[in-house]
Amino acid sequence: MTKIAVVAFGGNALLRGDQKGLYEEQVDNVRKTCNNLLPLIKKGYNLVIGHGNGPQVGNVMLQHEAGEKNYNVLKQPMHFCVAETQGSIAYLIEQQLRNVLAENGIDRNVICIVTQVVVDKNDKAFSNPAKPVGPFYTEEEAKKMEEEKNWVFNADPRGRGMRRVVASPVPVDVCNWEIVERLAREGNIVITVGGGGIPVVKDGDQLVGVDAVIDKDLASSFIANKIKADEFYILTDVPKVFINFNTPEQKQLDRITVAEANKYLGEGHFAEGSMAPKVRAAIRFVDGGGAETTITEATELSVDGSGTTIY
Repeated sequence: MTKIAVVAFGGNALLRGDQKGLYEEQVDNVRKTCNNLLPLIKKGYNLVIGHGNGPQVGNVMLQHEAGEKNYNVLKQPMHFCVAETQGSIAYLIEQQLRNVLAENGIDRNVICIVTQVVVDKNDKAFSNPAKPVGPFYTEEEAKKMEEEKNWVFNADPRGRGMRRVVASPVPVDVCNWEIVERLAREGNIVITVGGGGIPVVKDGDQLVGVDAVIDKDLASSFIANKIKADEFYILTDVPKVFINFNTPEQKQLDRITVAEANKYLGEGHFAEGSMAPKVRAAIRFVDGGGAETTITEATELSVDGSGTTIY
């Protein structure tokens, strides 16, 4: 049976920190990332793609705020904004992946699924926001918005400024995961759990949207386990995971066990809102029955032994 690989696109696959967010920039970034998937596709893997939306959903929420303030167009809740970005980003990925496949003479369907992800309404994350969204701000700008809008800000671990953070609960179910698996095993490339999925909670037999942004790596890890994926790749903007990052003792990690990964997490080597969620997602996939997870930069997918593998 053909193997399934789940690939979680990182934020840099869509929008880089030094870019303005122009449509043309995002198209170019997505196209480059889709080109980097070719080695997996040419090896015959069936692919399921997840993606983030941190910069985009933050920007959409700002657009809603501005529309309400300046034009009396009522803003919509955060989960609605997640749905907006899930659709728009999936559109870009599908379009550019189809273009890349056509250029290489590969005939594969690419299917986007608008995906709701169920979370626990009592998740402690709702009282401890940690997921970065939107652009970077100075400390003065962040302080002003904290006072005016009651938003929460954290310092970026790479020193790029202050960034708004929102609740990021853990996925407990993914709607329609059975259909995702069926489509993937039939040879279709499936884009799902975009932006970590649209966050919903169960109220009896009803689904209700909640204001949060689910971590896309955790959501991708969850669905990778549900569909019994053979491999899980988390794409980011560094080729490997490091301990003692940005210090004279910095060391790259090649292959580590789940026990070692948990040890490094406990010692605080990985920053929240950055590498820590990726390592947790990698651990969850392996603990959930997966063979191994590779965390790497997209251009490294064609290089044997690239990235950091957690097994």
